[in-house]
Amino acid sequence: MTFTYIGESVHASIPKTGKAMRELAGAGPEAFGQASGSLDYIISLIKDQASAGAAFIEVNVDEFVSESVSLAIEQMQRYVELVAVHGQGVPVCVDSSNDDILRAGLEKWYTLNTGIVPMLNSVKTHTADLVLPWRKEYAFKFIGMLSPEVPLGVTLWQDIHAMAREIYDKAVAQGFTADDIYYDTMVFPLAIDMPMMPGDTGYTYNTMQAVKAIMTDPHMTGVHTSLGLSNCVQNLPGRKLGVCRAYLEVAAKYGLDGAIVNMFHQYSSKPADPDLVELVERFAALDGSAENTDQAMMAMADFCQKCR
Repeated sequence: MTFTYIGESVHASIPKTGKAMRELAGAGPEAFGQASGSLDYIISLIKDQASAGAAFIEVNVDEFVSESVSLAIEQMQRYVELVAVHGQGVPVCVDSSNDDILRAGLEKWYTLNTGIVPMLNSVKTHTADLVLPWRKEYAFKFIGMLSPEVPLGVTLWQDIHAMAREIYDKAVAQGFTADDIYYDTMVFPLAIDMPMMPGDTGYTYNTMQAVKAIMTDPHMTGVHTSLGLSNCVQNLPGRKLGVCRAYLEVAAKYGLDGAIVNMFHQYSSKPADPDLVELVERFAALDGSAENTDQAMMAMADFCQKCR
């Protein structure tokens, strides 16, 4: 099975990257055509992620939205062009929670005549009717974000699966193939993934079960799944790279075939620590039973103790 890695490093919320992006934005449009430390840093991120095996290079400039959407759109277009010029043939993944920015990035990519199909991140059930018809003008792949419109507790894997089917049917009607679709079943931090009520399933359990349901659904044969991996280690006291590697290994057992990652961590270079794999598996097994809940809690307590 081919695993699709999406490079996450050109993202304005990452402190060092964001600092360089803000310096470029503050210097005006001409900054993108003149050598500087900030521009060189961004270009190196693009080149190095491509060299490390990224299938797509993600760009996110949503940090600029608080100043103005028009500024964010301008910045997205600048970075899309940088990926086209310096990405060594690796296409962009335009990432934004704002559909106008998604559209602007997509349009810019097609003015550059790369001949390569880009990706959009993301399409949701409530944006599908707006975004998916763009397929009539531009070919693109997309990540389907399977999150409820109003988050109220744990979303069961059956509901996540149903959202995937809803997006799939709308996408196929617009001319997409299964291979164009990547589903994100949402990664929740392991550190706080504890059922609130007896009998409740865990977030990680539902994430993994949803991946399995989607990847084995004959109605959607050929689709992909891709998770935002770093979310799993928020609030952990240590060993974050090791836990990410373990989470990826466990998710692959459920059928995961893609992830948004820091390419410089070289996830395919070595196996995960078996102890950390066991930790993640405890949370993947949070099916609501008291026994599995107790085991997950003890595993996390032991992990935290060892990290002190």
